[in-house]
Amino acid sequence: MTSRLLKRTMTKNKLKNRLKIFNWTLFDFANTSYSIVIVTFLFAVYFKETIAQGKPIGDFYWSLGISLSMLITGIISPILGAISDYSAGKKRFLLFFTLLCITSSSLLYFTAPGMILVTLVLFVIANIGFEAGLVFYDAFLPEITEQKNYGRVSGYGFAMGYLGSLIILAILFPLIQRGLIKETFPISAAFFLIFSLPIFLFIHDKKKKAFERVNYIKTGIDRVVFTISHIKNYKNLAYFLLAFFFYIEGVNTVIYFSGNYAKTTLNFSFMELAFFFIIVQSTAIFGSVIFGIISDSIGQKKSIIISLVIWIFTMLIAYLSSAKDGFIIDTFTDLFNCEKPTFYKGSFYLVGLIAGAVMGATQSTSRSLMSKLTPDDKKTEFFGFYSLFGKSSAILGPLVFGLISYLTANQRYGILSITFFFLTGMILLFRVKE
Repeated sequence: MTSRLLKRTMTKNKLKNRLKIFNWTLFDFANTSYSIVIVTFLFAVYFKETIAQGKPIGDFYWSLGISLSMLITGIISPILGAISDYSAGKKRFLLFFTLLCITSSSLLYFTAPGMILVTLVLFVIANIGFEAGLVFYDAFLPEITEQKNYGRVSGYGFAMGYLGSLIILAILFPLIQRGLIKETFPISAAFFLIFSLPIFLFIHDKKKKAFERVNYIKTGIDRVVFTISHIKNYKNLAYFLLAFFFYIEGVNTVIYFSGNYAKTTLNFSFMELAFFFIIVQSTAIFGSVIFGIISDSIGQKKSIIISLVIWIFTMLIAYLSSAKDGFIIDTFTDLFNCEKPTFYKGSFYLVGLIAGAVMGATQSTSRSLMSKLTPDDKKTEFFGFYSLFGKSSAILGPLVFGLISYLTANQRYGILSITFFFLTGMILLFRVKE
């Protein structure tokens, strides 16, 4: 009887843990509706083509909006994380920033050509909500699974995210066909709201002692200052965060400008863009899961290095295959007996296929390695620093890409800067001890 009861209890606990993981991954499923519709695909192109009326400076304005939102998020994230570690918990902060993102992104429906300032303000607020919320969402990972499963559980989350982006694209497909682009913004916000509910209803913070009459902002700042002043005690983590700063720079820039690049440089239609992102999101699902399993076997550090090598190779393909003239272009257009515009688009589909496979892998494996390297009593605070380095990296990369595109009137040259960031991050990562 005791043995049967024990087995039943263990089975119930396993089911309970799996359900907890599933509810956690549903937030990834929900929030990528914002990421794909607003940041990567529809709104990113809508801003350049409609709000900025197709002018080259639209790239620069877009990069300014990204950089400003990331700068603000980067500054507040460690402080918010420290407050969360010290006080009640992560969930209420996650709820606040989630609602901030949902409300602001839905209001983008009311923007019109020429409303650059208003549109940028709404986007900046929405992006702060999205990115700051991820600090608290990521910090739940060590609470829902064991360390040995960090890689695969993090991968499941990203895979669910890419699955969510495929589903929201399928929902919005009829609107995209009819050219009703701004109508997609409130729909993606509603999708985010509905599927984010389980994490707030069914996942709870670990209970902590409540402190009364404490200035949480001052406490948060004090804890961050203390951690920075004692950074010598966390050298390994500091090396990882520095490496992460550089290589995630490249990932963020690809995410923020891939849609604009395809539309402006390669003349993709909205339908071709939709097909392109379906390819990217599909391969990202498999990449996230496969790399998550691999990272638990060979280690997160090796997995990230493998993904960065693939990233560098992919950026070189994108750069070389989009040249207007040259031996490579002439050779391949003759080989495949096709016109240059057809070759450009075909090669970019290949780039999307490969990039998708490592996009989620790089992000999810970084999250699981961060969970492994972080001390238990400072999880959210250090995830705040993780956010700081990730978000501040998204200031420089997109700004460099946007500035180069504006000064040269050619987005192709911005691709080389992305390759530099991947290479630098990979070199620094060799110093990290897993």
